[in-house]
Amino acid sequence: MKNTHIESRQIRELHGALIEIASLMNRPQRDEQMVREAGIALDRALFPLLVGIERLGPIGIVELADRAGRDYTTVSRQVAKLESLGLAERRQSAADRRVNEAVVTPKGKAMTDKIDAARERNARAIFETWDAHEIAELVRLMRKFADAMKGEPSDSIHS
Repeated sequence: MKNTHIESRQIRELHGALIEIASLMNRPQRDEQMVREAGIALDRALFPLLVGIERLGPIGIVELADRAGRDYTTVSRQVAKLESLGLAERRQSAADRRVNEAVVTPKGKAMTDKIDAARERNARAIFETWDAHEIAELVRLMRKFADAMKGEPSDSIHS
């Protein structure tokens, strides 16, 4: 293991930046803006769940609730709403029949594709003044940091 030379000040600064990023990303107004920019009709409360199901699915309802920071029963009702809209479906897990998991439908994937396009437009505006090396380093280091937080070793692809 490497001897990490991070100062207390740097840890505090990093933590502050992460709190600010998480706070900005979790603002309901940001989700509403993304839905508008994507040109879709979707309740703001369903937006992060649909994206989570598409990115992580098939995903258990309990895990989805945990990742969203919401109560299981609330998320279960919201996934039922996504089902009624034809955007997701629930099924029993092949690995554990006791687990209900959610998967995105083709209609839901088409919607998340529109969200991704809007997100890309926003990101291009944010990174407009960054050079390619800065962007590549940010992506590499964020992946390395996320993997470390999950307890996963970084592999050569992410190094």
